Amino acid sequence: MTIEDRDDAYLITHALATDTLSRLRDVETEQVAFRKGLVKLGRICGYEIIDGAMETEYVPVETPLEETTGERVKGLDDVVIINVLRAATPFVEGLLKAFPRAKQGVISAGRDEEAGMTDGEFPITVDYVKLPEIRPDDTVIVADPMLATGSTMVAVLDHVLDEADDFEDLFVLSAVSAPAGLVRVSEAVPEADLLTVAIDDRLDDDGFIVPGLGDAGDRAFRTV
Repeated sequence: MTIEDRDDAYLITHALATDTLSRLRDVETEQVAFRKGLVKLGRICGYEIIDGAMETEYVPVETPLEETTGERVKGLDDVVIINVLRAATPFVEGLLKAFPRAKQGVISAGRDEEAGMTDGEFPITVDYVKLPEIRPDDTVIVADPMLATGSTMVAVLDHVLDEADDFEDLFVLSAVSAPAGLVRVSEAVPEADLLTVAIDDRLDDDGFIVPGLGDAGDRAFRTV
């Protein structure tokens, strides 16, 4: 098992996940490589969710020679992935390689940088919400590469829970998280399981994760 229970979150420790994250952190990693890295990391994290959280069942399989027993993952058709625009787009692209039949939702949300951070939180603007039907058997994955203060994620989860209060599992998936953000989200939405590849040291005075990997959206879409 390459998911470690750290009390405040589940840490994905797969060697390829940590290797990919290290390359994403590198300031020399240019835009194309950064986007491809987020796609790769999303795919790895998707496989880890399958391995750690989804059940399998034995099924009969007819090979060219004879019938045998195989094993299949249950619930792959019952997955909803929520893309938190915009940085999560390549991250979600990778998740869809693990869950190709997943339903997708989109929430455009961002913090008001001009208003600044007060008591470790930012005011959040939600511009657009489009969610599919979420059913009791669904596994819901809300993906955002960076979980910093947790302000954006709490706002996003509020919208998700407004649409659905009955589901199989609710995962918040990030590449890098700050301790303060993990605490904020877990206290606000205790029914969510938090998954991350790294828990970094702290937030700086501007609310950025340190050491982090910079602004994931700017690096992925070359808007700096």
